Amino acid sequence: MKLLVTGGAGYVGSACSARLVEAGHEVVVVDDLSTGHADAVPDGCRLVQADVADVASALLGEGFDGVLHFAAKSLVGESMQDPTKYWYGNVLTTLRLLDAMREHGTPRLVFSSTAAVYGEPDEVPIPESAPTHPTNTYGATKLAVDHMITSYAAAHDLAAVSLRYFNVAGAYGRFGERHATETHLIPIVLQVATGHRDQVQIYGDDWPTEDGTCIRDYIHVTDLADAHLLAVESATPGRHAIYNLGNGTGFSVRQVIEACREATGHEIPAQVAPRRAGDPAVLVASSDQARTELGWKPERPDIATIVRDAWTFTQSR
Repeated sequence: MKLLVTGGAGYVGSACSARLVEAGHEVVVVDDLSTGHADAVPDGCRLVQADVADVASALLGEGFDGVLHFAAKSLVGESMQDPTKYWYGNVLTTLRLLDAMREHGTPRLVFSSTAAVYGEPDEVPIPESAPTHPTNTYGATKLAVDHMITSYAAAHDLAAVSLRYFNVAGAYGRFGERHATETHLIPIVLQVATGHRDQVQIYGDDWPTEDGTCIRDYIHVTDLADAHLLAVESATPGRHAIYNLGNGTGFSVRQVIEACREATGHEIPAQVAPRRAGDPAVLVASSDQARTELGWKPERPDIATIVRDAWTFTQSR
């Protein structure tokens, strides 16, 4: 298939583009490089440096079999401080993309969504049937896009899949995390090992979990990329399928820090800090539906493998 990957110079988009090329697909990446990196675009991909909203119609006019849409604003804190940036960047951009797909008859879409649409869940692991109550603007914009996709699938026979996940981690060879503003736990802990931070903070050690620290779902970026490949191949005209992706158990903050200590051989000092407002004790997504319908399961679910691959990438940089 000939596939357009928006945000393909970013962390997840680049890993997914690499897997698509390896699977024999023709890949065109569109990315404005505001957070992505040109050297992260895999060999064999054509890069169009532009805002998706500006070039979607012209690009799709070339004829594509599908779109994998990763391009988005994704910092939770920033989304609360500057919501306009997120409603324009995530919702309006996707609306223009959907209209361009309709205009040119592009038949399938895979959307990179988030389990943040659920907010603070009533049950864990979180199933796709859980109520959606996002607690931040980022999650709200992603949920709005999911609603748009549902309506376009029904009205225009679009074959669409949304994939919702929490924390992507690890690396696929040379495709790994390198954000200008780092908010993810594993790369933050590894920055202590490289000497770029003095210590890591643990926000509360009195949570109702086995070791008192929060538990979060982590999924290896390679497993996530493989789910996108399965999704683009299984998309059904007129249907918007939504799948959660997760490891099914989750790992505590202390477990992640200990895995980083073992992988790096560094002490990695940690300091307990007060809880952050709005932090749930446990966030884990159920991926039973993805296993049943997509035939997907994480092949690298253990935290040791995830951290080891992230550390290898970090050292290579």
